[in-house]
Amino acid sequence: MTARPTAPFLRRRREADRRFGIRLFGSAAVAAVAAVLFGLLLVLVESGWHPLRRLDAGAARWLNRTALDHPAWTGTLRFFSDVVWDPVTLRAAVAVLTLWLLYRRAWRLAAWSAVTAVAGGLTGLLAKIVVERARPALPDPVAHAPGFSFPSGHAMTATTSLAILLLVLLPLVRRGLRPVLWAVAAVSVLGVGFTRIALGVHWFSDVVGGWMLGLAVVALTGWSFEAWRADAGLGRTGVAEGLEPELSGDDPEAIDPDRT
Repeated sequence: MTARPTAPFLRRRREADRRFGIRLFGSAAVAAVAAVLFGLLLVLVESGWHPLRRLDAGAARWLNRTALDHPAWTGTLRFFSDVVWDPVTLRAAVAVLTLWLLYRRAWRLAAWSAVTAVAGGLTGLLAKIVVERARPALPDPVAHAPGFSFPSGHAMTATTSLAILLLVLLPLVRRGLRPVLWAVAAVSVLGVGFTRIALGVHWFSDVVGGWMLGLAVVALTGWSFEAWRADAGLGRTGVAEGLEPELSGDDPEAIDPDRT
């Protein structure tokens, strides 16, 4: 029979929840500000640092020529970029995961998943509006995309979405298979960036910017979640264990007075 939680434990849990909310949404705001500052910095670097401009232009021209010479290969890139790794597909996967977490009564993990996804999308959109960088203009483009170029929305969404899926689902997978999940996530994130450059719709630095900003958002909100666990007396977890190892149990957020 499970012991009734003590009043001090319940007060501590409520206080931890309050601080968790403040840290979670505060982290999202910090990530948004960081995106704007990073975008402004990149504009300054792009306008004056010639090695980066040469790298962007050289990569775009070389991959464009390769795509023109291999139309079947280009079709495969379009399929992965527009279907498998499309932001709509990845966001839908995160939305389904969040609903499943709510069903499992993993309320705080569901909140982390939703806030991280929304913060990532808004941060990327804000950076695009502020920077207003034009997309590559190639003589013979093989693909077109609307809107501004920096940062790559595909790269940023892939980084945040796959990080969410990975950090939530790791506790449900046997240890021996966890490296496979890491490999799939890494290949997917790198693959998204490659397809966007190869299709000529993003500069190399756009993709790198998307990766960096996506990692910043996940790192900040992940820190908030770990801070809540520490405040609640649940202990911190390593990245290899996922954010909430208890997810594999019957009740992920069951109160255990023995942890106080």
